[in-house]
Amino acid sequence: MSQEVITYCRICEPFCGMVATVDNQRLVSLRPDRDHPLSQGFACPKGIAYTQVQNDPDRVLYPLKRQPDGRFTRVSWDEAMSDIGERLRRIYRQHGGDGIAVYGGNPAALNYSHALWMNVFLKALRIRHFFGPGTQDTNSRFVASHLLYGSLFTVPVPDIEAAELVVILGANPAVSHGSLVNMPRMMDKLHAVTERGGRVLVIDPRRTETAREFEWQPITPDADAWLLLSLLHVLFAEGLADQRALATQATGAKGLRELTAAFPPEDTAIHTGIPATVVRDLARQLSQKRAVVYSRLGTCLGSHPTLANFLLDAVNLVAGNLDRPGGWVFGNPPIPLLKLVGPLMSYGKWRTRIGGFPEVMGMEPAANMAAEISTPGKGQVRALFVSAGNPVLSTPGGHRLAEVLPRLDLMVSIDLYRNETNAHADYILPGTAMYEREDFPIFSMGLYVQPFMQATAAVVPPAGEARHEWQVYEELARSLLPERVRNVVSRAREKGLGPTPRLMLDSLIRLGFAGDRWGLRPDGLNLDSLRQRYPHGIKLAERPTTGQLHKVVRHRDRKVHLDHPEIRAEVRRLLTRKADTDYPLYLIGLRELRSENSWMHNPPALRAARPIHAARIHPEDAAALGLVNRGRVRLVSPWGAIELPVLVTDEMSRGVVAVPHGWGHKGQGGWANANREGGVSVNDLMDTRAAGLDPLSGMSHLFGVKIRAERVAEATETATLTAAAEEA
Repeated sequence: MSQEVITYCRICEPFCGMVATVDNQRLVSLRPDRDHPLSQGFACPKGIAYTQVQNDPDRVLYPLKRQPDGRFTRVSWDEAMSDIGERLRRIYRQHGGDGIAVYGGNPAALNYSHALWMNVFLKALRIRHFFGPGTQDTNSRFVASHLLYGSLFTVPVPDIEAAELVVILGANPAVSHGSLVNMPRMMDKLHAVTERGGRVLVIDPRRTETAREFEWQPITPDADAWLLLSLLHVLFAEGLADQRALATQATGAKGLRELTAAFPPEDTAIHTGIPATVVRDLARQLSQKRAVVYSRLGTCLGSHPTLANFLLDAVNLVAGNLDRPGGWVFGNPPIPLLKLVGPLMSYGKWRTRIGGFPEVMGMEPAANMAAEISTPGKGQVRALFVSAGNPVLSTPGGHRLAEVLPRLDLMVSIDLYRNETNAHADYILPGTAMYEREDFPIFSMGLYVQPFMQATAAVVPPAGEARHEWQVYEELARSLLPERVRNVVSRAREKGLGPTPRLMLDSLIRLGFAGDRWGLRPDGLNLDSLRQRYPHGIKLAERPTTGQLHKVVRHRDRKVHLDHPEIRAEVRRLLTRKADTDYPLYLIGLRELRSENSWMHNPPALRAARPIHAARIHPEDAAALGLVNRGRVRLVSPWGAIELPVLVTDEMSRGVVAVPHGWGHKGQGGWANANREGGVSVNDLMDTRAAGLDPLSGMSHLFGVKIRAERVAEATETATLTAAAEEA
């Protein structure tokens, strides 16, 4: 008998409401939840297609052990965990936590129990080598927040519903649906801005799906810092700076003004490609309207990403739009989020063995992984645990990582699939798919513009022998205890004793401003009552709270700090950049509506409407290089080369090439459809040297990378030329 279950999607950050149809404990279909207070019946193609992930015949459903010939065979959980535990104890005795590493992929961050207990595992074993997608995604944003607000997790969000002007810099919400902001139906809200007479301006090297629907201003890739410096210059030089905001909200305005004095838009135009008149007009409008500048990956992945994110917030503040309606505002999380993440909010407490980078929330650059495995000495990685990740495709220089993974003494993967990374693992352990577990977007509570809560129970039981990742990490940590203690703890856990993620989550909800405080607030919420009374979720306020800057800033003076020696050093570094005529083109990334990083290429439903994996290039650039649509091109950087088809399109700016990331399936994994689609890994073009990473955040430089393009002769043409050469 079929039934419908209210739940929500956890593929990306809007967490759209979903209705799951379940028949005989099997997920049959998914549809958008029209009664969800925020998404209101919206869901993207990936969310609808997740049924094909849940029921994928290629899923790993039982523990697998790699044999000497590279094949994987099924083993029992007891056999797998016993062997892993014994090998882990041996490595730990010899090398301690410094010899162990963990890579947690993007899906792990959207699975509250996984994220919590992975961090418990890291802390319990004193593991220093923690890698993740943060250094290919968000860490530069967090470090900018640390400098500005004294807190890595103080990240503003755009109050679009009250804005008269929205500037989108290096983001594409038509495809991403918003990132580092939880705002389902973000495009509807942007259209509402123009419908009420406002303006939406998209600044991007590519006429993205979002730019096609609003105004588009092309910009030279990796020039965001130049643009933002010139906007600040105009705001100060023309007397447009909000002096009251500077006096009450910030310190260091004088230093910031001096820093930006040398960047008039007439001088920065050569770097940005944006005329000075456009920059001056934009600065004036930002100071005169309820306005916000919102950014995402475009500013996070350039060669100066922390600087760019710092300057973006400075523009919003100096123009008078920080912590104001219609501007750059702060979420009001309904759980005590800062108390939860406090222990994780470190920055620079230690520096990495390779490159000397400051840790960011305990994380070091993923670009260092291969070097940390292959470089001898104290702290060399001997064991690697990878959960919900595929770093061979998702990190810079992944082909070099694949070469060194076999050197490990132990490698264990927890995943849904056999992929290009865990093809080298000793064990692949089956994790749960998202509808097989209860969940709550615990780490995103501060990114909702309108305070909101929704909790979901598991929709279906785990398939096969899949286990929750938190249980696996707990058992791994327990394996290091003395045998007698380990047995006592295991028996206690079997009786339901001891802490659990669910108990922690329930406590956080009870302690929040809408919580029941264990009965002291009879109308308040706990985890069970939230699910029972509000299965579609509950919106706790109609508007974001403003005027709370003094509450979210963690500097002792409760003010935003605008003057830092680190930022001055980054500006000096910006001025040393030089052109390289051997690499005349810029490479950028792009998101695809029917693709999600490296892990959603197997569902057949997403294949039909998805273009081939290809490089996009402007028609004039294509003509100059002799490239034809769907012909092949070779892209070359100082660190690698790839060949792939080319799509000729005027959505690109001249001199810019765009390639989607996450591809390069080569038959090493067990996902048949993904292997057939293949593609190449654009990350093979990226720099993994310490000198190529952002010194403040360890971020990899992935957007605006200098390359050249070369035409690849078709096979028939090559044969003809070869024959002609032989005759000559």
